[in-house]
Amino acid sequence: MAKVIRMHRTGGPEVLQLEEAEVGQPGPGQVRLRHGAVGLNYADTYFRNGTYPVPLPSGMGVEAAGTVLEVGEGVSHVKPGDRVTYTGFINTLGAYSDERLVPAAPLIKLPDAISFETAAAMTMRGLTSAYLMRRIHNFKPGDTVLLHAAAGGVGLIVAQWARLLGISVIGTVSTEEKAALARAHGVVHTINYSHENVAERVKELTGGRGVDVVFDSVGRDTFMTSLDSLRRRGLMVCLGTASGTIEGFNPNLLAMKGSLYLTRPALADYIADPLEKAALADEIFGHVATGRISIEVMQRYALEDAAQAHRDLETRKTTGSSILVV
Repeated sequence: MAKVIRMHRTGGPEVLQLEEAEVGQPGPGQVRLRHGAVGLNYADTYFRNGTYPVPLPSGMGVEAAGTVLEVGEGVSHVKPGDRVTYTGFINTLGAYSDERLVPAAPLIKLPDAISFETAAAMTMRGLTSAYLMRRIHNFKPGDTVLLHAAAGGVGLIVAQWARLLGISVIGTVSTEEKAALARAHGVVHTINYSHENVAERVKELTGGRGVDVVFDSVGRDTFMTSLDSLRRRGLMVCLGTASGTIEGFNPNLLAMKGSLYLTRPALADYIADPLEKAALADEIFGHVATGRISIEVMQRYALEDAAQAHRDLETRKTTGSSILVV
């Protein structure tokens, strides 16, 4: 019997329940996987609260790392004993478990130098950071980025990657502790949004020009500030909506604020091509395996404490990456 976290209704963290379930044998295109660690992502809260609708009852979580136990018919790129990691969306939902059946297609073989905990903490964040730094914009040394949630899991990876590429990062944070963490990972200037005007401070730091790119995972609360922080013809990248969705946006605003560009990317569209996915994975895993980029596992929770993990995510008590230990 496997231990799993399931929900029978949508709502707050209290709907997450620890249960036991039979795993069964892998069918065609599936593998049976024993997890070593499970990733926690803010997007998990959207499944739980109904923002991302799924049939109920439902498992929870889309990212984990572990060992292949059995493979089903037609599976050839992994075999029993392989160390793997995965991330996805609806197709991988159910990661909050110690053992499960999962489609084989999303599985990525894990380098020996990367532990299960590190992999669970970085696969989604790492692939996201990879497409941000290597696909979304043609960065060049000397460019400047405004990075919201700079002390978060993606933020800390992006900051380190930017430093490798000679890009200057201005990061927003809510506390001095988070500011110190962000600076230790490559953020050049931090802005505490709890008492500083972000757009005004950005203009001060850039001599009135504004930044080349904004990475904004916050959404509604920071949208206008982000636009106001860009240089003429700068790029606004909406990564998420932690503070809520952006409503009633008029595209004419982009022209009024300097012929700005706006994109709302999704990881799924950058890893849909297996070759591109492999290239992005190889690059981020290579940086981590050689120590050029470090992954901060700042919070570890037991599987049965998934509800508390969600509370901490939603109240922004976490820094770096969080995982469930199984």
